[in-house]
Amino acid sequence: MGRMKEDYRSLTGPEKAGILMLSLGEEYSSKLFAMMDDQEIKELSQIMAGLGAISSSIVERLFVEFADQISSTGSLIGSHESTERLLMKTLPKDRVEAIMEEIRGPAGRTMWDKLGNVNEQVLANYLKNEYPQTVAVVLSKIKPDHGSRVLGLLPENFAMEVIMRMLRMESVQKEVLDGVERTLRTEFMSNLARTQRRDAHEMMADIFNSLDRNTESRFMSALEERNRESAERIKALMFTFEDLVRIDSSGVQTLLRHVEKDKLALGLKGASDTVKDLFFKNMSERAGKMLREDMEALGPVRLREVDEAQSSIVALAKELANSNQIVISEGREEDEFVY
Repeated sequence: MGRMKEDYRSLTGPEKAGILMLSLGEEYSSKLFAMMDDQEIKELSQIMAGLGAISSSIVERLFVEFADQISSTGSLIGSHESTERLLMKTLPKDRVEAIMEEIRGPAGRTMWDKLGNVNEQVLANYLKNEYPQTVAVVLSKIKPDHGSRVLGLLPENFAMEVIMRMLRMESVQKEVLDGVERTLRTEFMSNLARTQRRDAHEMMADIFNSLDRNTESRFMSALEERNRESAERIKALMFTFEDLVRIDSSGVQTLLRHVEKDKLALGLKGASDTVKDLFFKNMSERAGKMLREDMEALGPVRLREVDEAQSSIVALAKELANSNQIVISEGREEDEFVY
């Protein structure tokens, strides 16, 4: 269970709405849900499911704010289960299942669609602890290219057991298939959704990274006035073009092999000498000379174009880090991180 929410000032509007719905109880909240469209229900349900523990003082302050003069006598627990029970009082079962499925796991119409959106390493780590026959059923239901990657990540002896069962497998009984699907839904997908829930500051750091320089500066200044602590956390999480200096020589050379040369020339036009030197010292003399000529040939360029080029290079660096092709260091020998 997450840490109990006790700071009323940190609550967002949607969180307040979620707490209010949980506080009202099934009879009254069901009437409100009936007046909402699917998207509103989906968004509010996601908030409710992630609230965790809410102190009674928060509930009391919330109702005072809404001028209802009502307080709660205890704590509320916002969870997938309580949210689902609440929705079931108002909406048809199939509609509730569709909403909860989207909250709990990766997008997809069926369980097998959803598994297709799960990283193969994550799926392999889960399946290696299952029976080979179960894994054979799963691999037979997902797309062959995804299944092949998962199979390649399983321990060799275990993978061979799975292969032998797939070769001998005839049509799978519906009861068996339903059982596997039910297990995946309750044990794997719900846990995956919880573990993949992103920190709000990480999400905002990614958004700020994608803004142009002027907009980012404007929003950051406004955020510093309203919530300096959040602004500082976002700054610490942001990865900018200047942060490329945190990549070692081997990583820079890998990045150079993947980056589009015209974007590199454009991005370096607005870079510091430190970042320019980082790239030039990891290139051959001939390649460096050609890049300098390309930069000079560009002449004056719009700042927005430079920002866009730099953003695409930063995004590429993150992709390479995600696939473990490069490492982005925090700058401390004992501490390294990968996006």
